[in-house]
Amino acid sequence: MESNFNVGSIESGSRLVMGTGGFRSLDLLEQTLVASQSSIATVALRRVDPSVGGSIYDLLKRLGFSLLPNTAGCYSADEAVKVAEMAREAFETNVVKLEVIGDDVTLLPDTTETLVAADQLVRRGFEVWAYTSDDFIVAQRLEQTGCVAVMPLGSPIGSGLGIRNPHAIALIAERLEVPVLLDAGLGTASDVALAMELGCDGVLAASAINRALDPVMMARAFKSGVEAGFLAHHAGRIPPRLHAEASSASLGRPDLFVGESFS
Repeated sequence: MESNFNVGSIESGSRLVMGTGGFRSLDLLEQTLVASQSSIATVALRRVDPSVGGSIYDLLKRLGFSLLPNTAGCYSADEAVKVAEMAREAFETNVVKLEVIGDDVTLLPDTTETLVAADQLVRRGFEVWAYTSDDFIVAQRLEQTGCVAVMPLGSPIGSGLGIRNPHAIALIAERLEVPVLLDAGLGTASDVALAMELGCDGVLAASAINRALDPVMMARAFKSGVEAGFLAHHAGRIPPRLHAEASSASLGRPDLFVGESFS
């Protein structure tokens, strides 16, 4: 990768952020985290007790990961703010991934409550990474509120459907000044590469890795997908064309110089 990934006070050599929920064992989680070569991981306060030895918290601390506590499972701004405050006390960090869900079937974000919660948390000194829809205006409002990162979904959480609206993601990535991370809906490494090619600064992966038949191998694939997409985006792809264009120019071809002799 050409440069480090910086979001607020967190710096990482990897643009892949790992989710830690849903793994079958701590041993498998450790192998997967190591294979990903990531150094940032989300943790849900509802699932982790930092005071318990041998927990996910201990594992992440031992591996040198930066913690990104999240407000998973919250359905209102008030609830999300309370959970964030508890996470700050428990994990001793001002960084939080804000999630406010609006529907318990689709798990789509409640963007109205997310904006309210983001404003309150920023005012309380939090570095907010905000999970949201792929609506450009909402993403822009979150940036204006003071979030250090905006995280639009590719498709519903855990769906594996990939990026359903590439144009929307590309627009958000192009127009926002803060880092944009694709969050939710990833299925495989090609989805990750596409997110990076569209201009995202990073991706967050959870279900696509922990539910894979081989999570360790999938983590390696996601690592490579992030790197390939990042390089492709910065290399500058050729523009799509309606018709073919020869890769070699005709100028200078000997067979086109009719009537001329060559020695």
